[in-house]
Amino acid sequence: MDADVLMPADYSIDWHYALGGPLGSCLLKSCHEDFIVDELLPFEPEGEGEHLFLLIEKKGENTDWVAGLLARHAGVRRQSVSYAGRKDRHGITRQWFCVSLPGMADPDWNGLESDSIRIIRQSRHRKKLKTGALKANDFCITLRNIDADPAQVNARLEQISRVGVPNYFGEQRFGHHGRNIEKAIDMLAGKFRVQRNKRSVYLSAARSWLFNRVLSEKVREGVWNQYLPGDALGFPDSNSLIFETPDDAMMMRLDNCELSPTSPLWGRGQSKVSGQALAFEDSSTAGYSQLCDGLERAGMLQERRVNRLVPQQFTWLWESSPEGRSLVLRFRLSKGCFATSVLRELFDCYEESHCRENNHVDHESGH
Repeated sequence: MDADVLMPADYSIDWHYALGGPLGSCLLKSCHEDFIVDELLPFEPEGEGEHLFLLIEKKGENTDWVAGLLARHAGVRRQSVSYAGRKDRHGITRQWFCVSLPGMADPDWNGLESDSIRIIRQSRHRKKLKTGALKANDFCITLRNIDADPAQVNARLEQISRVGVPNYFGEQRFGHHGRNIEKAIDMLAGKFRVQRNKRSVYLSAARSWLFNRVLSEKVREGVWNQYLPGDALGFPDSNSLIFETPDDAMMMRLDNCELSPTSPLWGRGQSKVSGQALAFEDSSTAGYSQLCDGLERAGMLQERRVNRLVPQQFTWLWESSPEGRSLVLRFRLSKGCFATSVLRELFDCYEESHCRENNHVDHESGH
């Protein structure tokens, strides 16, 4: 078999751990109240314009379904309703939706609200809300049935708050059992054609997998949070990059987690790094030209993503009940970052069967 043509079995989504692996197990999302997300915009709606912004609290509902409900209630096409990022169905999420109403008055939302949907705030704005137009997400996650030594867990939490975790894309990006990767491989090989929205899902899965592959190799070699000559350094809360060789001040900022090394988001164009960093990335992606070339042919452009994720405003509280010990985590993540990347360095999290169904969207900040 041609070495460049790999079967889906070669595309593992089991990434290396940076801090020693899970300390035990826990139950994730035993009820909606155990997973609460608040979406933060990088701007305030201006109060005027043709686009109506709605901050909606949804409980146990799918983001796309709510968008469709808003469109029907407002009497507009589904394409006239947008949102910045999808959120988990199983949980309580407060997120922004946008209904484009050129020349139209605000709809009467009476009858829309229910036990699972509540409008918290509404305001007009001159620009449409676009995918990814987020600043961050605030998480409040309750983990139950914890089977681990609390002292070790506390030490690991302190470690995460200091040094962070690898900024992996969460497994939900790759679909149930990694099926989005299988679909991406077949699509890029020209075995089938898909609708535009599915195409973007599969391209995103392929690009995310390559990033995780490189980052996982860096974790395995112990260099994921270190500067490799020729690398670009990035800011955790923006897409800004520094390509110059770091001086002492920049290295101090790297040590303080104010800057992070980066890894590639694959696409066409010359690599943005050189030297040892480029050699490492080329070695890590060798044998996966089917994905690399396919992403370039699809028109994706070379970008970079920071290796390190440090939760902000990170606090934790142990609680006890007749059912056992639980742990409440609160933290803020910049857009594009996954809460599961934090949780995986603590526990093997499992969900009850009713929680897992239809719940492979994201625990991500801003997707």
